[in-house]
Amino acid sequence: MDTRAVPRRVARKELALFLGSPGAWLFLGAFAAASLFTVFWVESFFARNIADVRPLFEWMPLVLVFLCSALTMRSWSEERRSGTLEHVLVQPTPLWRFALGKFYAAIIILLLALVSTLPLPLTVALIGDIDWGPVAAGYLASLLVGAAYLSIGMFVSARTDNAIVALIGSVALCGGLYLVGSDLFTGFFSTEQAGLLREFGSGSRFDSITRGVIDIRDLSYYASLCTAFLGLTIYSLEREGWARFATTPRQRHWRTGILLLLANLVALNLWLAQVNGLRQDITEGRLYSLSDTSRQLVEQLREPLLIRGYFSARNHSLLAPLEPQLRDLMEEYAAVGDGRVRVEFVDPAKHPELEQEALHRYAIRPTPIQVANRHETTLVNAWFNVLVEYAGEYRVLGFGDLIEVRTATNGRPEVLLRNPEFDLTSAIREVMHNYRAGGDLFDGIERPLEFIGYVSADERLPQHLQDYRKAVESVLADAVAASGDKLSVRFLQPEDADGALAKRIEEEWGFAPMQDPALDQPFYFYLTLADPRQVVRLPAGDFDPGEFRLIFDAGLRRFARDFTRSVALAAPRTRPVLSQQYTRGPGYSQLREAIAGEHSLLEENLADGSVSPEADLLVVAGPEQLSPAAVFAIDQFLMRGGTVILATSPWTVVPGETGLALRSYNSGLDGWLEHLGVSIGEGLVMDRRHGRFPAPVQRDAVEDVASNLRIIDYPFFIDVREDGLARHPLTRNLPRVTMAWASPLHIEHGPNRRITPLLSSSRDAWVSSDPQVAPREGQRWEEAEQRDRQLLGAIVQGRFESGFSAPPDTLVGDAASMGSLREFVRRSPESARLVIYPSNDFLSDRVLGALVQASGNQYLGPLALVNNTLDWALREERLLGIRGRAHFNRTLPPMEAQMRLGLELFNYAAAILWLGLLALLFWLLGRRRRAWYRRELGL
Repeated sequence: MDTRAVPRRVARKELALFLGSPGAWLFLGAFAAASLFTVFWVESFFARNIADVRPLFEWMPLVLVFLCSALTMRSWSEERRSGTLEHVLVQPTPLWRFALGKFYAAIIILLLALVSTLPLPLTVALIGDIDWGPVAAGYLASLLVGAAYLSIGMFVSARTDNAIVALIGSVALCGGLYLVGSDLFTGFFSTEQAGLLREFGSGSRFDSITRGVIDIRDLSYYASLCTAFLGLTIYSLEREGWARFATTPRQRHWRTGILLLLANLVALNLWLAQVNGLRQDITEGRLYSLSDTSRQLVEQLREPLLIRGYFSARNHSLLAPLEPQLRDLMEEYAAVGDGRVRVEFVDPAKHPELEQEALHRYAIRPTPIQVANRHETTLVNAWFNVLVEYAGEYRVLGFGDLIEVRTATNGRPEVLLRNPEFDLTSAIREVMHNYRAGGDLFDGIERPLEFIGYVSADERLPQHLQDYRKAVESVLADAVAASGDKLSVRFLQPEDADGALAKRIEEEWGFAPMQDPALDQPFYFYLTLADPRQVVRLPAGDFDPGEFRLIFDAGLRRFARDFTRSVALAAPRTRPVLSQQYTRGPGYSQLREAIAGEHSLLEENLADGSVSPEADLLVVAGPEQLSPAAVFAIDQFLMRGGTVILATSPWTVVPGETGLALRSYNSGLDGWLEHLGVSIGEGLVMDRRHGRFPAPVQRDAVEDVASNLRIIDYPFFIDVREDGLARHPLTRNLPRVTMAWASPLHIEHGPNRRITPLLSSSRDAWVSSDPQVAPREGQRWEEAEQRDRQLLGAIVQGRFESGFSAPPDTLVGDAASMGSLREFVRRSPESARLVIYPSNDFLSDRVLGALVQASGNQYLGPLALVNNTLDWALREERLLGIRGRAHFNRTLPPMEAQMRLGLELFNYAAAILWLGLLALLFWLLGRRRRAWYRRELGL
């Protein structure tokens, strides 16, 4: 007999015996039912609203304990009880081939059970945007942990002739292996001890793989468990034929061999524990690996970079598993840095000098956290911070920067690292920018610059402009000397050659002649900076000689890399948009914090008719009743080749007597936008594909109207997803954006202008003029018959004609009374850009707070959109690819209750159908086998 075929024949026999038992189908059905029940009921899959199958795999290591124990409880105990074990032991075929056959059979049954859950990820993929990397890793982890449990179950079964005892023993041993690394057990130990225990826990290793990271250390752990317990199983069975009180060379060889096997497996895992680089990140976008963006940034380091992690020995059980992930990522920066990056891990309680430095120099404070040990629950000062320091500049990341907490519907919090690579990389970029800001601007300029001043002869200029020109020339002389041939200077007189140059700059740039009441003839005084790609108009402001250095440096930053840019923000401080009861508060504080976190924020008033000369970019959010002077400030910033980001609409939503109410909202920009070919339509866009909103829902009572706060599907919150996000660097890597109370946007095509759509609704959108936006319980929103895509965001770039024929009278009067001039540009260069989003409210604190409450997580698509817009406009596009990689940003689309129930029943039906097909296939194979036997026996 070919002994190599023994495992296959044994596996076939075991499969036939198992599937021929009614209990087998009971176990398989119970596994499928338990898995789906935990997903849809225990974890409240649809209420959780995340497009992943994490709830399925969270419970898998525990569910498999019972399934695998049930599969293996009779594998050897039945052989021992029925007396067939002696027949196996005396066979000439090696015993290990029989053991492998039984193990293969159990693995096949485990695979059949896992297949019954496959309809769940397929369902999620059909209705949402699922990342298949963690799904594949989850099934691989389930197979590995199941194989480990099966080997343990076979070992226990080989030690007894009672199947029930084998079942209980397997459950206890497998459950104990899972419990060792669980938060329930490790929470009683210090972080260091807990980390060691997780190295032995089957569940913690399982969680590491289901993230989507295939690590050689985890694969080795499960392979070692299988090898060790299969070896112990074979050794236990081999001992059955040994004499009780005799020792033979064969027995000594077996004992030595099994001890060497176990010792080598332990040594292998201890050695691999020191290896960090042998892993494969299979998540979409490689969430747990350094991107090219981070690698390129680290390669630009010119000074040593310190990344220091402050982690307590005792920490909260939910934070402790995140520490190894953060450590691995920090060490990747060190590996890429090639000696330029130093990574340290510190427990301040053990290093008093570093604790004092953290407290006093870096202003890092520990956080009081309640932890439990075996005897008591105590409050400890826990450290979970990361310091990034570069050439004296530093940034500290704390809980709020690193951790994202989402409270599930069952009350259990999900705690994950928010987006650690983005947090660390943006911190590195910030300290580099801050260091460079104190250095030479020309270091960050890659292309030669030319300063061109279109300035009339001195005899044509007023005296204060002659003084201003001298200050300009002095600053430029110093700049040319420091530039290293990166800057050249020219002054041109537009009146020369019969005014040919004057005509050209007026046609191309809109540089109109200036007029001083004290002089009879007009003159020119316009300053520009240019490289081969763009021309930047330098604002003169009030022609104050002391301000030109500031203006010139701001202009240089427009061409330089690795410098902190200045963003001017004009937004109301308070906005009574929604009820205070479910949001953070009025205003745009979250927008301010988002901008200030990565750029230098300048609060802009606009009422004086100008934008700060330091501003590289202008953001105007929710403007209301802007004066002509304020509109002129926006106009001239755009005309000078700047980028204006505008969030405005003719409507806003305010609290009313019966809930939310729609009211007209005058921005003061309608005429100016119409002149530029931009119009924002009346009404609000509604969409079948929409987000959720914690709204005060009105309920008619007998005597009055009661109001409850409920999370509802709300068609005014447009859920912009892949098909609505343009293939543009600004939006390409955003998973989704929620546009709240947006109006339809229309842009006319014109010469010398380019229109780039950014956001659009689905094809099932329409425009509603109904002022009733307050939801009512059980309300069905009326849908229009005509539905189509609506534009919700766009970029207009190119040459713009000013919306003014001259500066507003108030500004001219102020300038004349002060004895100064008001500059005026009639036409923009091609570098001018207008980015417009037709909503007053989608960036307000109250809407952002509502999105947080509705989704249960801190990922805010509108703020990510704004920061992406800033980075793109300022040509700082490095972080665009990694900013939107938060864990909870893939949500399910809105669905009716009937559809949710249908999808749940579909998964149960698919599992039943799969088991039915298996039963039919087994019956057909058995029928075929019985027919073969009858033919062979001549019956």
